[in-house]
Amino acid sequence: MVTMRSRSLDALMRGCQFFCLFIVAIGSVALAESNPPPAKDAASYPAVDFHPKEQVAIAAEPFDTAEKCKIFQVDYLKYRFLPIRIIVTNLGDHSISLRDARIFFVSADGDKVPAAEPEDVERRVRPKDSRGRDIPVGPIKIHTKGSASDDKIEADFNNFEYAALAVEPHTTRAGFLFYDMQGLGDTPLHGGKLILRELRDSSGNELFYFEIPFDKYLEAKR
Repeated sequence: MVTMRSRSLDALMRGCQFFCLFIVAIGSVALAESNPPPAKDAASYPAVDFHPKEQVAIAAEPFDTAEKCKIFQVDYLKYRFLPIRIIVTNLGDHSISLRDARIFFVSADGDKVPAAEPEDVERRVRPKDSRGRDIPVGPIKIHTKGSASDDKIEADFNNFEYAALAVEPHTTRAGFLFYDMQGLGDTPLHGGKLILRELRDSSGNELFYFEIPFDKYLEAKR
């Protein structure tokens, strides 16, 4: 015999199951938005430099739209920082090292911009805190350092910054570097390029430098 109490329990259980499925679905959507698409072979991207002799391809994909930047917790474009995804594909039989790599954004006018550190972003996001303040202690004042730390910025850099020091044979590694575009005009990618130097193979031999023009990326967007 089915009682009113048992029917109520069944309804409650169904409601709980629906709620759990709803939470899982919401979590899946949030997870999908917090991760970039899986990296493909670097040679498949528009902005790429491929060295056939060394069997290494390196691509650069700017995240220059609000839609693409949804994966980040901070609106870097608002503060004139451009996230650029670096994709390195090693098609050869020997590992390559990026331990000493120097990766610069070079504007059309020749401005050479190094990758930003979290502190560089934090100083612009929270300029007042970064200056610090004077605290009176008796007849003197003690100057404290500003609290420029921002958990969201730190989390983005920890989760997304390019961190691979080596790319194994027949492997693709990807990650982001953030570049300060302030003062480079409204269209810094036009005529701009990414230059990578001091990459080495497993024997310590330096690879020829890579130069990735962003005009290729802009042409592909048209």
